[in-house]
Amino acid sequence: MTPPDDLVRAVEAVLFASAEPLGVDAIRAHVGDGDVRRALATLATDYAGRGVNVVERGGRWHVQTAGDLAHLLRRERDEPRKLSRAGIETLAIIAYHEPVTRAEIEAIRGVQTARGTLDVLMEAGWIRPGARREVPGRPLTWVTTPAFLTHFGLAGRRDLPGIDDLRAAGLLDPVDLAFDAASGEDASGEDGEADDE
Repeated sequence: MTPPDDLVRAVEAVLFASAEPLGVDAIRAHVGDGDVRRALATLATDYAGRGVNVVERGGRWHVQTAGDLAHLLRRERDEPRKLSRAGIETLAIIAYHEPVTRAEIEAIRGVQTARGTLDVLMEAGWIRPGARREVPGRPLTWVTTPAFLTHFGLAGRRDLPGIDDLRAAGLLDPVDLAFDAASGEDASGEDGEADDE
C-alpha cells in the first residue's frame, strides 16, 4: 500500500481539525492550490467501510462516525425532539419547493403557519431565510440548510424520496391513498360492478 501524497494528507488534517463541514474552496484556502476534489475522492474511498467516513453533504465535506457505530459513542441518550405535524409538513414543503415564501407554504398546507413552527425549524438548524422575492412586498423565502442534509443523510436535495418511494414506505396519509383508490375505481366506470341489467 502506497502512502498518501502530501495534498491528501493535508486535506485529511483540515477535515479532522474542522468543527464544521467545509466546502472545496474553504479546504483550498488551507491547503493551497492542488486537485482538492481528487484528494477528497481518495479520502472517501480510503475511509469507506472504516470506523469513520469522509462524506459530502450538500457540497460540504466532513469526517463522521460510521452510521453503524454511532451508538458506541453515545454516553447519554438525547431525547429526540418530536416535531409537530405542522412542523413536519412545513419542513417537507420547504425541502421540496425551496425557495418558498410563508404565503406559499400556507397555500400548500391550506392553513396558516404559526411563527413558532418556523422558529423551531430554524433552531434545529434545518432551515434559514433565503433571498427576498422581487415582487410587491418583497416576501422572504425559506430554504433548507446543509445541516438538514447532514441530519437526514442526504447528499443533496435530489436525494429526497419521490412519491413512489413514500408510498412504498407507507408514509403517505391513508386519506390520500383512499382518495387515489377511489379515483381509480371511478375512472373504470361503475366502481368495478358489472352491468347485468
